Amino acid sequence: MNPGLVTLHVWRVPRRAVPGVPARMATHPARLRRLPGVRFAKLLGTGTGTGFGPGDADLTRWAALVVWDSPADADGFDASPVARSWARIAHAAVRVDLRPLTSRGRWSGREPFGAPSGGRVTGPVLALTRARLRARRAATFWRAIPPVAAELHTAPGLLARFGVGEAPLGWQGTVSVWRDPADLVAFAYRSPEHRAAITRTPTEGWYAEELFARFAVGDVVGDRTVLGWAAAEGDPETSRGYA
Repeated sequence: MNPGLVTLHVWRVPRRAVPGVPARMATHPARLRRLPGVRFAKLLGTGTGTGFGPGDADLTRWAALVVWDSPADADGFDASPVARSWARIAHAAVRVDLRPLTSRGRWSGREPFGAPSGGRVTGPVLALTRARLRARRAATFWRAIPPVAAELHTAPGLLARFGVGEAPLGWQGTVSVWRDPADLVAFAYRSPEHRAAITRTPTEGWYAEELFARFAVGDVVGDRTVLGWAAAEGDPETSRGYA
């Protein structure tokens, strides 16, 4: 069964609050999964998106990806102990509502976004990649990433991008937001470095588990700059989606 809604919550915390983050990262994942209506949830660290590993970590930005039974269940998140705890230390936050379009692969042995059948999209889309690296192949993977990251940074239609991970090493992922589906497809299949990485993936055997998903972006509520998404002049801080 496909989810009722997927939400991405991202918090920006001041450096003075960073010492309080490890306790939240240790205790909140289980609490998050126990919230009413939650099918699947991950609490994630983030990175700049220019590489992978501890050197790319952004200790002032943290995220939660939550798959819900219904939008009504998702509406209760802000009142939950987990959300209130992050709100106490964050100086900026954003929530992105997402509708799954396609999903291939597994995350922690599950298919969290069901089997979405696509659909017409006339506005921004979000791409999520996530992989658990094979330890013996990690070094070759990390060497292959910088050219792809550099190409992504200058890709037409890219609105925001950052790294995500459940741990600093071995559990790697990316979030990227695109102006429309055509821009995402152009980067994924026509950019030389990314095409080369796709070609190498099955032969290199980098991943013990992988997932790639695309979503239509619905409401974006809060400060989009937390995502690295700079709003155009005159845009409101709280914007409605186009899906």
